[in-house]
Order: sequence, then structure tokens, then C-alpha cells
Amino acid sequence: MREHTDTLARLIVLENGKAYRDAVSEVGYAAEFFRWFAEEAVRIGSSFGDAPGGGFRHVVRRHPVGVTAFVTPWNFPAAMATRKIAPALAAGCPVLLKPAPDTPFTALAIAALLSEAGLPDGLLNVLPTDRAPEVVSAWLRDERVRKFSFTGSTATGRTLLGQAAENVVNVTMELGGNAPFIVCEDADVDAAVRGAMDAKMRGGGEVCIAANRFYVHESVAAEFTEKFAAAMTAVRAGAGLEEGVTLGPMINRTAVESIRSLVDDAVARGAKVAARGSVPEGPGCYHPATVLVDVPEDARIMNEEVFGPVAPLATFADEDELVARANATVHGLASYIYSRDVGRALRLSERLETGMVGLNRGLLSDPAAPFGGVKQSGLGREGGREGIEAFLETQYIALDWPTD
Repeated sequence: MREHTDTLARLIVLENGKAYRDAVSEVGYAAEFFRWFAEEAVRIGSSFGDAPGGGFRHVVRRHPVGVTAFVTPWNFPAAMATRKIAPALAAGCPVLLKPAPDTPFTALAIAALLSEAGLPDGLLNVLPTDRAPEVVSAWLRDERVRKFSFTGSTATGRTLLGQAAENVVNVTMELGGNAPFIVCEDADVDAAVRGAMDAKMRGGGEVCIAANRFYVHESVAAEFTEKFAAAMTAVRAGAGLEEGVTLGPMINRTAVESIRSLVDDAVARGAKVAARGSVPEGPGCYHPATVLVDVPEDARIMNEEVFGPVAPLATFADEDELVARANATVHGLASYIYSRDVGRALRLSERLETGMVGLNRGLLSDPAAPFGGVKQSGLGREGGREGIEAFLETQYIALDWPTD
């Protein structure tokens, strides 16, 4: 994958629309899952020990869970595939993969590279289809499928959980997010703006862990808003392969209409547009980088996943009030905190109901760290040492060991 970075990145741009530089970053991130889990594969171990009461031995072994079925989204067509494929293969599980119908070619390209690298035929099976409900339901009804992993919306996840329950299939799910981005009164505002651009604009905002709600302390709100608005206005939108473009088109027209409806609702409820970037003339599914201020808590954009380049800002004065507002959501995937006070930042982190927290950084994904959420943002973890556990079964053998 490293050797084919340019080819894979261009393919991602053509399928997904994201800017080339984002696609290059995704290829590097995606490739690292193979490196990490190749190393974790040799750490799958068994144990042998004495029963505390004496008289026999404990043998505990780990073995592959069996056939695994995956459904991946279009926003990271390479990384979401490798984050699932790599630990499954490392554990010894054969894989069925259904990529998103918007972005099937990236998954096929990765499968071709795996075959070139020596993966035996039949261990990875990629099935592009626009008949997802029919295909996935058939997989979940098949008793040979013992592990299912899905990345996508919370609504679809609920439906699939119900189907998986019929055969008690082991499930990992990474679902929707509504990440708060918190700027405390003692934050380095310039660093917070840089982090906000990373957390909001990576992949054009079409990212499950993208900053979705911005809570800025009232004492620094004016400075942060001015600098953040300037940075968002400077974003260059255009075709992903054009030189200097940092914001590509959205995935399709429906996505653009959804983002616009959230913005219109917020404005109708009293929010103001503090910044709006430009988009190219002519055809294309573009939405400008936008900053909204004075956004009320009952606006849809504060309660629904934006999945686009729009940042709604609200202010806060009291920490307890802030935590209550940040946690007032069914989602709990990621959150971000900017503060110079490590003690405060850690205290806030522990009070936030999210599976991941970025402290003074807007990028938090790492193949060596467990990725996942709480509440209705998912079940289980992907990446890190925890990432391979979902593909292993534990068997205990009580071994009689005569001593005479």
C-alpha cells in the first residue's frame, strides 16, 4: 500500500471526492493497520497454570472466532476496510466484505494488493452490491458467520443488531457521533483553532469523529470565533485532484441537501452565519465551509450528526453546565478539549461520556489505540491490542495431571 500510495489516493479522490492530501493521509493510516496487526498476530497466546485448589491444571487457549462479515462506509473506503480486515486475518479468520456502493473500487484495489502480497485465495472475499439489506441479512442468517462488524449510522446499526441477535452473532459496531469540541478559558486559542480545523475539516467534515458541536468559554469566544472564521473562509473548495484544494465535494447531492437543511434550521432558530467560504461555479456536490454562532441547544445541528463542513458555535460559562450540555446526546463516540491546565482537562475528560477524547489535539485516530464509542455510538473497539480480541474465542481446558 505504501508503494502504491499515489494510485490508491487518486482512486479514493475519484470515488469519494475528498481532497488529495486527505486521501494520501488515509492511505498511510489504512496501511498501518496491516503493520500493527501483523505484529499483534504473533502475540496471540495461550496460558497454562495450576488450579489454586490443586489437583488439576488450567489450559486456556485462543482460537479464531470463524467466518467474519464486514460492512464498511464510503467516507474512509481504505481505512475502514483495513481496520477490520487486518485484525481478522491476523487472528486467522476468513473475511466477507461488503464495501459501500459509493466506493467499491478502493476495497477491490486493497484486495488485489493482498493477493499480490501472498494472501491465499478465499480468505478475503469482496462483494460490491447495491442490494445491501438482502446480502447482509443472508450473511447474518447463515450459521457459518460468527462475527459481524459494521461501521455506519446508528439507525442502521440498531436494525442489524436485531438481526445478529437471532443467531447470537458476535458483533462490533462503530456508529454515529456528535462530538463536542470544548475550548476552555485558559486554552491556547491559536492551537485550538488549528485543532478545530483538523477535527472539523478532515475529510470535508464527513467523518464520524468530526467535531460536531463547539462549546467555547465566553471569555475567549470572540477571539476564537474571529480566528476560526478566518481559517474556515480561507478553505479552498474544488475538485479533489486540483492543486491547493483542501475541501472536495460531498459524497452526493443528498448529503448537500441534508447539510443545508441543518444550517437553515439553525438560522431559523436564531443562529447567525459568521463565515462562509466559496465553492466553485458549475456542477458538483459542494457545500461551503461555514461557521455558525449563537446556535441554540434545540437546533437540529446541535443534536444531529452534520457530516459536512459546518461548525456550530455556542458559549459556556460554567463547567457543570458545559458537561451537562456535552453529554445531552444519545451518542458518545469522541470529544475534544483544549486547556492549558492538565488537571482540568483530565477532569473534564473523565466526566464526558465518550469513548475517545482528544486533549489539545484535533486528530486522535491511531491504529495502535482502541477506537470506539459508548451509548448509541457503538459496541466494542477496533485498533490497538483490543482490536484483535473480537476475532478470538477463548477455550478453557481442565487438565487432570496425575502426580503419582
